[in-house]
Amino acid sequence: MAASYDFVIIGGGTAGLVVASRLSEDPSTSVLVLEAGADLTADTRVNIPIFYAALLGSEADWKFHSAPQLGLNGRVLGPNQGKALGGSSALNAHVFVPPFKGVVDSWEALGNPGWNWTTLKGYFSKAYSSPAVAQDAKEALATEGWPELSEAKGPIQTSFGNVTHPIRKAWAELFRSGGQCNAGDPFIHSSVGSFSCLASIDSEGKRSYSASAYYKPAELRPNLHVLTNSHVEKILFDKGKRPKAIGVQYSLEGASKAVSARNEVILAAGAFQSPKILELSGVGGAELLQEHGINVVMDLPGVGQNLQDHLISYTAFQAKDDIETKDSLVRQETEALGQAMKEYTATQTGPLASLGVHTYAYLPLPAQDRTALQTLLTNYAPEDTQEHGATRAYYDIAKTIILDPEQPSAAYLSALGQTNYVKDLKDENIPAASLGKFVTLGVMLSQPLSRGSVHITSVIPGDSPIIDPSYLSNPLDVEVIARHLLGVKNLAQSPYLGKLLEQPLKFRDPVADFQGDLDAAKKYARDNLISMWHYTGTCSMLPRESDGVVDSNLRVYGIEGLRIVDASAIPLISTANLQATVYAFAERAADLIKRDWKSE
Repeated sequence: MAASYDFVIIGGGTAGLVVASRLSEDPSTSVLVLEAGADLTADTRVNIPIFYAALLGSEADWKFHSAPQLGLNGRVLGPNQGKALGGSSALNAHVFVPPFKGVVDSWEALGNPGWNWTTLKGYFSKAYSSPAVAQDAKEALATEGWPELSEAKGPIQTSFGNVTHPIRKAWAELFRSGGQCNAGDPFIHSSVGSFSCLASIDSEGKRSYSASAYYKPAELRPNLHVLTNSHVEKILFDKGKRPKAIGVQYSLEGASKAVSARNEVILAAGAFQSPKILELSGVGGAELLQEHGINVVMDLPGVGQNLQDHLISYTAFQAKDDIETKDSLVRQETEALGQAMKEYTATQTGPLASLGVHTYAYLPLPAQDRTALQTLLTNYAPEDTQEHGATRAYYDIAKTIILDPEQPSAAYLSALGQTNYVKDLKDENIPAASLGKFVTLGVMLSQPLSRGSVHITSVIPGDSPIIDPSYLSNPLDVEVIARHLLGVKNLAQSPYLGKLLEQPLKFRDPVADFQGDLDAAKKYARDNLISMWHYTGTCSMLPRESDGVVDSNLRVYGIEGLRIVDASAIPLISTANLQATVYAFAERAADLIKRDWKSE
């Protein structure tokens, strides 16, 4: 191994570039990042927010397919994951929201001392900068009741987007009428209710992500090297009494190369690639490794298990003609696109500068639904003999969240326009865009109990792993999401949102009008739920006896010099969109790594 660095980071994605930037702040520390994708920081598809969809299925996407999902009537979904410098932060939908306090506190309850809301809250502030909000904009943003806004000053730049759109005030009035309008900045005061959400879009209308915000300012540091288009094949070990990670084997331009790590190898390849690389390297369930003829370096059955994701359902309602939406862009109307591009070029504002997702709400189920679910929760309680070591603990956390009126079991959002997507990759025809204007309400299942897996299918590094999220495999998930879906019509019919929508309501998809029928809502869920691409948990930070892969310092059990810092290590999925949580997670990880090596 001709090249040698103190730290070799596998994956230049959301988390990997945070760690690389922070570790290389010390000029005496050398850092190498190996990224499979290209540097797309100059690409307009990345930088102009509305064009993010053009990246899905492109060279910037791993183009994975899920296994057929029995819980979704055998549908195959596309788990889009970023293959570019910046990873999925280069192609996500920009939504920047925190997890709910109780979820993060559950990380500690699962056996991870120090991983709680109080500790992590400070790392959000270290990761992003909150936007300045003029006093006259606060009423339009529905933030006039906030006692304070976070004064975060981190690298990721955020904004509120279209401040004056009436959806914001209507949304706040709707939930305030039911006592569920969040009274404070959700990054400071965690409570159920609605809020105006941030987007990772800077003041110039450009995407702000780990490559532009963390890497580019550090790019010229002589102690930081980044190799793009470098495909990691396996981690190299010194297999003494206690195995130690000593380097990484990767391919570049068709040639196999190796680099040594003097201190640590840091795996940050994401929820699909991190378990795959571990298994190719001999770390994982011994039985699976032996099936593929891979020598076992460390038997860790939890590798690739515990896969979690958020499912979402979108319900679109026809909007009044004077409401600004993105529908003309969805239909790719030439005149609208031309006018929007002209406005963006001149002022970096207008329809291209955001996706039109401005409002969120973290909500519990109504009291009558929580009562109905109490019996089901008892009936579906896991047996203590179940295979996954943390199954009972996860069930207890979910039960608490579902039954507690002060904790959210779903996240709701509004989107200014219709959503068009492929529901089943076995039929790749995207539905034709509808004429007219729409406001779409999305409902996301925040704490699914279903767990899936990611595992290798061969010893060839270029082969995709088999990704099986096992959506709705736990029957409680469809019970919870269906009850939330039944309430969507009531929101749309309210006098607050009703001011923006055609009355009587006109559903884009008439089947989404369930008429109060729970079974119809369940059927709709199985036919229409899609992934939010919030994959976590496949190398979970859990006790080893609970099928954990890393300890509370993110060190892989039984192996020296190997740590995992990405969404795969997060033991319990965030409440909603994942990117803010991954940034804070990586910021804290960087501090843990610095602390460990300062004490050496």
